[in-house]
Amino acid sequence: MRKLTFAAALALGTCLAAPALAQNNSNTGETAPMDLTFERVFASPSLDGPAPRQAKLSPDGRYLTLLKNREDDRERYDLWAYDREKGDWSMLVDSEKLGTGRELSEDEKMQRERARVGSLKGIISYQWTKEGDAVLVPLDGDLYLARIGGEVIQLTDTEESELNPSLSSTGAYVSFVRDRQLWVGDVGAEASPVTPKEGDAIRWGEAEFVAQEEMARLTGYWWSPDDRRIAVERFDESMVGIVTRAAIGATGTKVFDQRYPVAGSPNAVVELFVMDPDGQNRVKVDLGENTDIYLARVDWAPDGSVLYVQRQNREQTVLDVLKVDPATGNSEVLFTENAAMEDYWINLSDDYKWLDDGSLIWWSERDGFGHLYRYADGNWTQLTKGKWVVTKLLGVDQEQGRVYFQATRDDVLAQQIYAFNLANPGEVERLTDLFYTNAGTMDGKAQTLLVTRSNDDIPPQSYIADGQGNQLAWIERNELTADHPYAPYLASHQPTQYGVLPAEDGTLLYWEMVTPPLEPGKKYPVYFYHYGGPGPQTVNKGWNGALRQAIVDKGYIWFALDNRGSANRGVKFEQPIYRAMGGVEVRDQKAGAEFLTQFDFVDADKIAIDGWSYGGYMTLKQLQADPGLYAAGISGAPVTKWELYDTHYTERYMGTPQADAQAYEKASAIPDAAKITDPLLIIHGMADDNVVFENATEIISKMQEANVPFEMMLYPGYTHRVSGEQISPHRYNTVFRFLEAHGVTPPE
Repeated sequence: MRKLTFAAALALGTCLAAPALAQNNSNTGETAPMDLTFERVFASPSLDGPAPRQAKLSPDGRYLTLLKNREDDRERYDLWAYDREKGDWSMLVDSEKLGTGRELSEDEKMQRERARVGSLKGIISYQWTKEGDAVLVPLDGDLYLARIGGEVIQLTDTEESELNPSLSSTGAYVSFVRDRQLWVGDVGAEASPVTPKEGDAIRWGEAEFVAQEEMARLTGYWWSPDDRRIAVERFDESMVGIVTRAAIGATGTKVFDQRYPVAGSPNAVVELFVMDPDGQNRVKVDLGENTDIYLARVDWAPDGSVLYVQRQNREQTVLDVLKVDPATGNSEVLFTENAAMEDYWINLSDDYKWLDDGSLIWWSERDGFGHLYRYADGNWTQLTKGKWVVTKLLGVDQEQGRVYFQATRDDVLAQQIYAFNLANPGEVERLTDLFYTNAGTMDGKAQTLLVTRSNDDIPPQSYIADGQGNQLAWIERNELTADHPYAPYLASHQPTQYGVLPAEDGTLLYWEMVTPPLEPGKKYPVYFYHYGGPGPQTVNKGWNGALRQAIVDKGYIWFALDNRGSANRGVKFEQPIYRAMGGVEVRDQKAGAEFLTQFDFVDADKIAIDGWSYGGYMTLKQLQADPGLYAAGISGAPVTKWELYDTHYTERYMGTPQADAQAYEKASAIPDAAKITDPLLIIHGMADDNVVFENATEIISKMQEANVPFEMMLYPGYTHRVSGEQISPHRYNTVFRFLEAHGVTPPE
């Protein structure tokens, strides 16, 4: 096959930007580039600069609060407040001074894992009181009320953790889950349980495992707007199978029996009740005769007169929106959302809002792309339209009739923020700069935007803006000045190139590449990163951190590709993965590898693949499908057999093992384990609560029994998140020692 230079690729239209050629700085007086190490990538202060989280405006708009990480500990967050009248910042709550350092309960640890904040310390969430004079702060398993003047009141002091803490809608009550019960009390007073205690298998006020892990629903209770009633979930998981999870540590081992519903097995039985704040006048919501359903979302009407419940069938092809009378629990189907096409599924969403006039702004894929619609008086009006995707509904300014959203309208790789008026939805305004990838949040009345933006060369910046997108004030400018943590490494920072290549059916697939400075005549190894599963979009034009730059500094080309099945390209792009996991996405990644071999600076014999979770599964399937194409593979926390993964995720794409055993057999990485002939490194956390460790032991055993050589690195006590200031460098140093041992090395 004829080799291509990047200039030739540009001429063919396959590349969107050319890589940097080697520069000789010996006579320029410039400081020699400083290479990144994995130790520095994961050390403090973060090379990304400050990373504020959960920026919020106080109800009166005077204060902007956020969680800010420390320079000496990138994963510890404190609560800061910006007084917009005085124009100054102050720390509202110091997590180290106030916190006890007490170990969290196992329930809270697991909730944090499922919320993807398991690595964070200090304050990870907070909530303003309605009056705007104080903030509810959970810290180290207890609750505190921090007043703007500086006074901090401790609300709870128990050995148990207070899960899902919340202030009620009016701010009169504080509520939380403790010991499988919902507790409620007046703010500042002692709380008491308002639901019964019914044994270890029945929980009130919590979200069941699959709701937390796969449905993005982290709570199990909802206050009405006037505080008169609470909707509370009750679930019984006595019928759910148990996975024994051993947290093997350096100083001992703890064993946990975890209820984990694997594909095709019984789910928890979920019920919904409505009750007074003291637990009285409890009525059961009619969710229908079929109990084998998912409680997807629960919302109150703005005036509290109606409870809206989203009920998803087990097959995840039908979503009913129920209108519930909170006084009686009686329900009726308001409308039904069906899968956009045959052999597809319903993607759950939080991108909807009930308006004061009784109408609804609703996200749907019914026309083949995720767009916004309005439901009013039984009629639907499509608000956005085109071959692009609305990725987030940011807010609705009901006074102005203005809707704000995030979308791929201008560039699928660089999302922007837009707005339109309900009276004229066809005229969409872009509010952000195309030079950046943008994301946003808004206050409850949708009058102030909080924008976070970045690109390949500029780490995340954040600011507040008005409804027209005009910048009002910086939250974090994060400029790459001489005192920025990343400044010493700027000289070796390499640009990212983007391009497209065709899949086997002609569908265009986006890729990204970062190369070291290329020297004529030399060929470079490739670190080919992949995820590959439904959901995440890997290729984007935002700041992607220093890790890839550290890999490039070692002399490797970084490459990634979004295959069919991934998000933000529409229904037809996602659908091919249906009941065919381990097939189309493996072939698309193969197309990426074959594309790489065309370049004269790529060493075609040194393309290594690495992925985590679904990406770890992909590594196994790719090595099995195409022996010899890849020089080596790293499989991190892989699903190896879909019968071992949970119901809501697996059945969405694969159906059940009972209904389609052949699809499960074909998708499994176990039957062809002995076909792996290329070097393989398996990595897994031994206390993984998501992709349970049995996935690793299944393929390890299969390969050992077949006398197939491989290597492995196991992390005792670590869950699905194998990361930390020391563990992360250990993981990546292990990966590159493995590659070096097998000759996947840069040129001399």
